[in-house]
Amino acid sequence: MSLLKLLIFQPILMLSAFTGTADGYYEYMMNECVYSTSDYSDMVFLASSSFNQVVYLQFNSSVGKYVGYTELGVKYAENFNKDQAFIQQKKAAVDRFCRHNAQIWDTAVRDKSVTPKITLRSAREAGGSRPAILMCSAYEFYPKKIKVSWLRNGEEMTSDVTSTMEMANGNWFYQIHSELEYTPKSGEKISCMVEHASFSKPMITDWDPSVPEAERNKIAIGASGLVLGIIIAAAGLIYYKKKSAGRILVPN
Repeated sequence: MSLLKLLIFQPILMLSAFTGTADGYYEYMMNECVYSTSDYSDMVFLASSSFNQVVYLQFNSSVGKYVGYTELGVKYAENFNKDQAFIQQKKAAVDRFCRHNAQIWDTAVRDKSVTPKITLRSAREAGGSRPAILMCSAYEFYPKKIKVSWLRNGEEMTSDVTSTMEMANGNWFYQIHSELEYTPKSGEKISCMVEHASFSKPMITDWDPSVPEAERNKIAIGASGLVLGIIIAAAGLIYYKKKSAGRILVPN
């Protein structure tokens, strides 16, 4: 899993400092610990500095130094990187700050996570120049942080995707919905991938376009009716046999 995916999926520990002025200039500093494995082997420590919502400087423990993203940020990075004692302190934050606090956090919440219920359905079938729309939904999950993404033949799709934010149900659980507009092609496989703290690995649900949704609903309803009919018939047969066993037949 790439670092970008980790940052999106599970920024688990965050500390931030925010300052502003009456003129509307804002400085924002944030420390993050991101990981996706239970043994913290991929733990990354990030220390970012922003000015008016633009990140100009960042320390990344996997890089091992500061990187500047603006002219001023490059100058700051050069000065910080010259101080090796300071850089070693930042590198040590992975163990001293991240892993230490992650263990405390996980002990408190990991056994309380609730696995999301995932559905993948067709919201609109393709017609003419109009693309098809698939909807992937995750319900009744906890904690709140989750990532829903789309795969085409195993490769992540980033365009034509619309997702809602995590929405609270009002009962400590959450739900999220993601839509994909696409033009069906023969032989391709479309999948919805959900990443959540309750999963040991991403949950992938493949879309099966072989049977239209309306037909699948009819089949499901018909199968349910058949099963219900068999149950009622079996119950009637058992009742009849019990009644017949208590009767005495008298010949005419």
